[in-house]
Amino acid sequence: MQWRALVLGLVLLRLGLHGVLWLVFGLGPSMGFYQRFPLSFGFQRLRGPDGLLSPASGSVGRPGVPGGPPGPSWLQPPAVGVAAGRPGTPRRPARGVCDPAHWGYMLGGRGCGPDEYEKRYSGAFPPQLRAQMRDLARGMFVFGYDNYMAHAFPQDELNPIHCRGRGPDRGDPSNLNINDVLGNYSLTLVDALDTLAIMGNSSEFQKAVKLVINTVSFDKDSTVQVFEATIRVLGSLLSAHRIITDSKQPFGDMAIKDYDNELLHMAHDLAVRLLPAFENTKTGIPYPRVNLKTGVPPDSNNETCTAGAGSLLVEFGILSRLLGDSTFEWVARRAVKALWNLRSNDTGLLGNVVNIQTGDWVGKQSGLGAGLDSFYEYLLKSYILFGEKEDLEMFNAAYQSIQNYLRRGREACNEGEGDPPLYVNVNMFSGQLMNTWIDSLQAFFPGLQVLIGDVEDAICLHAFYYAIWKRYGALPERYNWQLQAPDVLFYPLRPELVESTYLLYQATKNPFYLHVGMDILQSLEKYTKVKCGYATLHHVIDKSKEDRMESFFLSETCKYLYLLFDEENPVHKSGSKYMFTTEGHIVSVDKHLRESPWKEFFSEDRGQDQEGKFVHRPKPQELKVLNSSSNCNRVPDERRYSLPLKSIYMRQIDQMVGLI
Repeated sequence: MQWRALVLGLVLLRLGLHGVLWLVFGLGPSMGFYQRFPLSFGFQRLRGPDGLLSPASGSVGRPGVPGGPPGPSWLQPPAVGVAAGRPGTPRRPARGVCDPAHWGYMLGGRGCGPDEYEKRYSGAFPPQLRAQMRDLARGMFVFGYDNYMAHAFPQDELNPIHCRGRGPDRGDPSNLNINDVLGNYSLTLVDALDTLAIMGNSSEFQKAVKLVINTVSFDKDSTVQVFEATIRVLGSLLSAHRIITDSKQPFGDMAIKDYDNELLHMAHDLAVRLLPAFENTKTGIPYPRVNLKTGVPPDSNNETCTAGAGSLLVEFGILSRLLGDSTFEWVARRAVKALWNLRSNDTGLLGNVVNIQTGDWVGKQSGLGAGLDSFYEYLLKSYILFGEKEDLEMFNAAYQSIQNYLRRGREACNEGEGDPPLYVNVNMFSGQLMNTWIDSLQAFFPGLQVLIGDVEDAICLHAFYYAIWKRYGALPERYNWQLQAPDVLFYPLRPELVESTYLLYQATKNPFYLHVGMDILQSLEKYTKVKCGYATLHHVIDKSKEDRMESFFLSETCKYLYLLFDEENPVHKSGSKYMFTTEGHIVSVDKHLRESPWKEFFSEDRGQDQEGKFVHRPKPQELKVLNSSSNCNRVPDERRYSLPLKSIYMRQIDQMVGLI
């Protein structure tokens, strides 16, 4: 009988211990004990007092500190050939997260970590607050637009601090930061056309379109970057033209009396002036710049970035299909294929700068930010619009290489242990880490992941960029994740984080992203609003400003913020399918853009004559136009009002950017 008494004693002792834990850790009636007694019973924590827990050994320490780990897993090479986050891979619960063996598991996770994230971000976003944020976003656009029209038009940009206009820097042709973008063609007005329509301002939209038709000309002695002219001007003209001629008129009466396709003709005129960039290049990859009046400058640079040369297919393809002229799509598609064929045989990656005559890689860095970002984006979006099978095949192969060589961190976004997933910059041939910074343009990538259905990974990457925003109230142009500090300190009102926030909200309907949008709106109002508009932040830490409001602030940043909070917008309710270009211009996805009567002319052996002019060489049709629409699984109700990323992981990310 003694063994029975011993067992009974042990049971009673265990029950007593559980009772003590219940009281001390706030699991029973609140007595305020939890805050007063920072006791540790050996429960695993995500972070110790001196730094991160090593995923391998559990040792504590900051990178570089004796006895600590060598650094985050982002510094370590990936398992080559194995895509991170592969479905079905067994994973261990994260440190600090309640697994079934933890005493807090049976109590719904209580006592498993801080809940300040749940308190701040979860739950419903009141309709009144949503309407207030929508109106604030609209007011932001109106303030910038009205001041541009009052103080800057017909010049390209607004200097919002001194309330005057800005055009090309004629005195310094080498000032590419200005001259690549500004072509003396009322850029901001042209770029903002479809934002006016999306906000339902039919009278101003019609007025602006007539103003563009009557005052804007491309017969200018302006040397501009082919990429910027394409995405900002050509794309906007085509988008506005489609809005005007849409028989359904979902945004209200945007039709214009006696409209005779003038915007389409203007788009054609601009594209013809850009075509010389594709001539006299041995690879088919275009020159980066062209003079709108005289063609490629004699001293033109033979080096171009991958994104600049390979992100023309959407706009050029739309123009070709609207005109029934294959030339524009063909030259853009030829450039994409030329770049694709130059990718590394070992990794499948592309570099960021290439010589257009030799095909040699001048810049061997492969990443998701500047120099490469929209190349990947347009492989997928070209497939969505045009249904060309080869575009999807290239994108899938590129995405697999990205996962194999660029992705670092734990395998899964929302479970497991280790550092948060992050995409780093590597050497295109070896896959070895090249530096420890990421740039703000990379914040577009979660939105692209939403389009392909990789929502879980998008959630983690978005949270990383949002944590940086929370720390500075803006995104520095370049951020060093190892130093936890910006490398390049300015923020030119870029839209990429807002874009991904909007697309993640559309995918999940989680009010967390409405809170994120509200944070961004309030930061912009607090730190960038000036006398006549919104100014570039020169320094994200001290919040000093530069006197420039780039056109994409109105065409993208304000647009995505507005759509985030305008649940009833025709973009969401009209029944039509829409896609956004890399400059945020809206394009309806319909069968008309999937018709290509010149298909028989698309071939690898179509080439150039002796003078470098393009000629057609027929080839039978090989690919059928595909329907790219797919069904998305409905977001489970239980995830609608919980954090998209568990609070333990949100806290981890905040720690890793120096927020806490």
